[in-house]
Amino acid sequence: FRPFVYKYKFYIDQYYRRIYYEDRSKVYPIKFFVHGFKYKLLGIIETDLHLFGVSGTKLFLLGADSKGRDLFSRILYGSRVSLSIGLIGASISFFIGILVGAISGYFGGRVDNVIMRLVEMMMMVPAFYLMLALRASFPPNLSSTQVYLLIIVILSFIGWASIARVIRGMALSLRERDYIYAAKVLGVSDFKIIFRHIIPHTFSYALVAIVLSIPGYILGEAALSLLGLGIQEPQASWGNLLSSALGIVNIKIFPWILTPGIFIVVSSMCFYILGESLRDILDPKKKISI
Repeated sequence: FRPFVYKYKFYIDQYYRRIYYEDRSKVYPIKFFVHGFKYKLLGIIETDLHLFGVSGTKLFLLGADSKGRDLFSRILYGSRVSLSIGLIGASISFFIGILVGAISGYFGGRVDNVIMRLVEMMMMVPAFYLMLALRASFPPNLSSTQVYLLIIVILSFIGWASIARVIRGMALSLRERDYIYAAKVLGVSDFKIIFRHIIPHTFSYALVAIVLSIPGYILGEAALSLLGLGIQEPQASWGNLLSSALGIVNIKIFPWILTPGIFIVVSSMCFYILGESLRDILDPKKKISI
């Protein structure tokens, strides 16, 4: 037994529409290491050898998009954009949030009041509408690289406030510890105390919080690209791959165009599971009985 596929053909009906059907007259077995179109492995070695495929025609594992491009390949390329935006944006929010929160909680007074009012103003506006407003304030004809960097900046700007608020509460408690008073008596500078004694004690919570927030960054990029404000064609991301599924007619005729949404859901669930696992591992109050 060997996996195989049928070739798809089409004809033009009386309404000048393309009607696709399976041609079952010939079986195309899927093989390993078949020859196909030429490409450069790692951008260096030119070859036409593919890991798997079919001889004499092309193989589309998840179908093709409206322009005949392999959807599976575009999902893989799009994952680099969507996942990197989530990871980079969450990392930037992590460092900004933990630093601002530690400074606010340690110094208190006017510094704390100013920072917390700023945080409350940012958290008062719904994140989705704030994200749309920030993106709409920039020109629509930016290059894909500029849009990519802009999305990271926007998502990072929105995401750090909630982390800073919690870290500030932890810093308020930590600054009353005896070792903090001892460090002050010894003449240790404030910022050295923050980086040596405050931030390390809040790192585990912030790490868990930021891992749990990565799905939100992925969904934020997907929402912007889906609405035409994010990554644009011909570059691929999970969001703009879903843009072809906006019409119910397209979904009914080509249901496989919803496949990028499955990747978004699965990756989000993976990050949630990872975050919950890190919480169980790093929680000092959790007792594990053997």
